[in-house]
Amino acid sequence: MKFLHAMVRVLDLDASMHFYCDLLGLKEIRRKDYSEAKFSLIYLATEEGEPEVELTHNWGETEPYGNGKNFGHLAFRVENIYETCQKLMDAGVVINRPPRDGHMAFVLSPDGISIELLQAGKLEPQEPWASMENTGSW
Repeated sequence: MKFLHAMVRVLDLDASMHFYCDLLGLKEIRRKDYSEAKFSLIYLATEEGEPEVELTHNWGETEPYGNGKNFGHLAFRVENIYETCQKLMDAGVVINRPPRDGHMAFVLSPDGISIELLQAGKLEPQEPWASMENTGSW
């Protein structure tokens, strides 16, 4: 058995592509538009052949999907969690759980999907991150 992908529905495709590709660094691997059914599937990954995030965009959908209790989060390893969180925060991304311990943080995608960031290796706690409070639940 091989894990292939996790799917999330997105309302604003441009905002989601900016978040996942420009801010998190994922790459668009492939895209399929279904004009008759009015939806697109966009597959993103860190590299070709790696597990993917499938963004499903239903054209014209405007009502928020809400988060089901059966979906937890997506997780990505990062090279420097402090730099990554600063870049995301500077771009207006909500940091739900700051990287106080130098190991883990949680942020929110434009559609409210919880994203876990895990440090490759271990960094020592750094200010201002070490004393930051959580801003929400993950």
